[in-house]
This record gives sequence, C-alpha cells and structure tokens, in this order.
Amino acid sequence: MTALPGNYQNEIYFAGLAGIVPDLPITFTDLERRAEQAMPASLWSYVAGGAGDERTQRANVAAFDGWGLIPRMLRGATERDLSVEMFGQTWPAPVFLAPVGVIGLCSQDGHGDIATAQAAARVGVPMVASTLSVDPLEHVAAHLGDTPALFQLYTPTDRSLAESLVHRAEAAGFTGIVVTLDTWITGWRPRDLLSSNFPQLRGHALANYISDPVFRAIAGVDLDGDPRAAVLPWVGVFGNSLTWDDLVWLRSITTLPLILKGISHPDDARRALDYGIDGIYCSNHGGRQANGGLPALDMLPEIVGAVDDRAPVLFDSGVRSGADVVKALALGADAVGIGRPYVYGMALGGVDGVVHVVRSILAEADLIMAVNGYPTPASLDRDALRAVHTAR
Repeated sequence: MTALPGNYQNEIYFAGLAGIVPDLPITFTDLERRAEQAMPASLWSYVAGGAGDERTQRANVAAFDGWGLIPRMLRGATERDLSVEMFGQTWPAPVFLAPVGVIGLCSQDGHGDIATAQAAARVGVPMVASTLSVDPLEHVAAHLGDTPALFQLYTPTDRSLAESLVHRAEAAGFTGIVVTLDTWITGWRPRDLLSSNFPQLRGHALANYISDPVFRAIAGVDLDGDPRAAVLPWVGVFGNSLTWDDLVWLRSITTLPLILKGISHPDDARRALDYGIDGIYCSNHGGRQANGGLPALDMLPEIVGAVDDRAPVLFDSGVRSGADVVKALALGADAVGIGRPYVYGMALGGVDGVVHVVRSILAEADLIMAVNGYPTPASLDRDALRAVHTAR
C-alpha cells in the first residue's frame, strides 16, 4: 500500500469513465443488507447477532455518533502518512482485521481464514488469526507474505495445549499473541439459541485443535476421519477463566508480545502492564458476549489514560467506517480493528470483497484526515473531538 489510501476513490471514478461501476457496496448499510441475502440464515445469525437483546451491540455503534471531528485548516495535509509503529514493526495504517472465529465459513470456498490472510497481504493490513479456524494456523500464515499478523488465543484449560498453540504460532511467523479474556464461556445469544446453532459443536472451525499433537493426545480418538469426533474433547478443554497469576505463566511461555483483549477498566489495564503485558486491547467483543454493558468506545479514553503511553492500545467494537476509525484514533487508540464489515465483504466477494472493504474504510479515513487537516495518526488527539449536541 504505497499510494495514499484515498486514491481508491480515483480508481473508482476513472473506471466509471469506461462504464464500470463497483459491484460491491460502498456503505456498511448496503454491505450488511446484501450479505444477509448471500449468507445461510444460521451463519448470518451467528455473525450478525449479539448477546441478549443486542442493546450493547447497538450502543457500540451509536457511541461514535456522540463525537464530532473539529476541522483544522491551513495545516498542509497534502502529504499524509498513515503508518504507525506497533510492537517493533511498521504497520502501513493504524488498522487491522480483528479475529473472527467463523470467518473460515464465510467465504464461498469454505476457507475464509486463508482468504483473509491473502487479503491482508494484498493491502498490507495486519490480521489477527483466531484460534477457531477452518484451516490450521500454519496454512493461514503461509499466505500472509511480509504482512505482520497476530495470533488470537482462546486459552484452553490444559496448559500444555495452550503452550503448543503458542509455540506453533511462533514457529509459523506470527508476531504477537492476543489473549482473549472474555470468551471462556459463551454469552447468551438469542439468535443462535433460536436456531440451536453453535458452529463448533457441529465440528466447524476446529482445525487448530485437530492438527495439534497435544490435543490429539488429549482426545484419544481418531480425528482424521470425521472432524465431529473432536467436538467432545474440544468442549472439555475450551474456556479457561484466567486469573492474574495465569499471566505470569503466559509471559513465561513466549517471547512474543502479549496483548490482552477484553480490557475495559483502567485498573485492569494498569495492572496488566505491571505483569509485563505488552499491549492492551480495549474491546467488549462487539457486544457478542455480554449485554447491558457500556459501549467500548466510552471506556477507551480511560484505558488510554491508564496506559499512559507505556504500551500500544488496540481497539475494536462497533467500527463500521473510516470516520469511526478516525474517531477511535483521536480518542487514543493506536490501532483500530475492523470486524463485521470485512466479514460481509468476505461473504460477497471473497478475497476481493475483503480488499474492497478495507480499502474503502482506509480511503474514507484518509480523506477525512486530509479534508480536516490531520496528516498523521499522531496528529489526531482528544483535542480533535468535541461531544455532539443534538436537538432534543
């Protein structure tokens, strides 16, 4: 991604001179509508749904409307640089593809994890590969090229299995471990309950377990003929309600950067850094795990204040556009995760669909920064925003 992301609009406009218009949606609303038509109903409900009545999920999205960017003129934003330094590497833009445990099922060929890696390589935007994957993590990593990627760990109850997964991620070339804290147990999801659908219980997205020698020894059954044979052993090891003492063990098993995902309280952020954690990932799992909570965006400034530049702060939950990315950056995030938008792009166009969605979000973010006089992510700070006062 050498050219400015905003140039994507020029490609679209010039293609229009030859009568070519985009065959994929530009806005999230249209993307979501068309993806619902394209995806099987059970998969759609799993991807689009959230916990409870989905109030927290909606609040995540609505929280961005409470902030407005202040234009600053005469600042020479013609030349822009969206790159950021993250964990000793340069990312070409302050965005990444958030982990999605069923992305493998969302592509037409049933290998969406690999397609995500291929899309990440094309746009140079890092991905966070989920433990719950249709293809083994080594196969996913093989398609990333030189693009950095992180491995997201659902920490199992068996420590030897956790260590095996982490060491496999190290050997495959992943550059950090994202430990998800809020999914040791599954939240109350009415859409999935209504269809009695939980993909992993049907044997889906368990490739990292089936391919793992430690898990195969734990299972004690033949896993080569039918992936459903892995379901009961998987249920027995998935989900570890971690404590602070577990961080000492996690820190001891890898030299890779450790990032904690699901941190939403400043005290937890401060304490995590005291335990040698390298990155804080502010997220409420997009509202999928627990209803009735605050929007993740509302907690982001407090998390940033607690971290106080001692480590990168990653963020996701409710991000739907380039404008959302800019606002999250201004509230202190160092990098912003894209979730459902790229999933819907995958469902509609595979690799090309993900590339289109990422390029669209980056283009909008870049153009917003250009028009408003913010040439770099570092130029966006809390002073760039004001609360929006709407008529009541």
